[in-house]
Amino acid sequence: MKKSYFIGLALLLIAPMSMYGIKKSNSAAYKNVPTECLNVELDGSQTLRVYGKGRNRTDAIEQAKKNAVYDVIFNGIKSGSGGCNTQPLLLEVNAKEKYEYYFNVFFKDKGEFLKYISMEDQRIETKKYGYTGTQMYYAITVRVLRPELKQRLIDDGILKP
Repeated sequence: MKKSYFIGLALLLIAPMSMYGIKKSNSAAYKNVPTECLNVELDGSQTLRVYGKGRNRTDAIEQAKKNAVYDVIFNGIKSGSGGCNTQPLLLEVNAKEKYEYYFNVFFKDKGEFLKYISMEDQRIETKKYGYTGTQMYYAITVRVLRPELKQRLIDDGILKP
């Protein structure tokens, strides 16, 4: 009797997660996964599938948002559908080090980078997560407002027009 009770309880806990596409795993499935391009809007913004890790859900999602903006600025988006601009905004060599103070302030928690992120494309079924030990990994869908971000970098003297 107890065994069937525990099986039923486990199914009740697992079924809602699988219904929404949420995966719980003990593996490091989201380590070193590149940011993926999902779509490019007509206004130039890019819809991305991005991954982040942190000590809890909030930290992991915040880190994923930072990773999205960071990749658009410094790395370019090379994975996913071919619509996204593969060139980063900053092509200057050692730009991270040269403008370190600027980007430390820009990417601080609840910093300016959030102005260039939109969660319009976020759906409950697009969130996926996993965890390993003390780290939680989240995959979310965000839209990076690339034209506005580029204009900000030009206005602040980081990017040459």
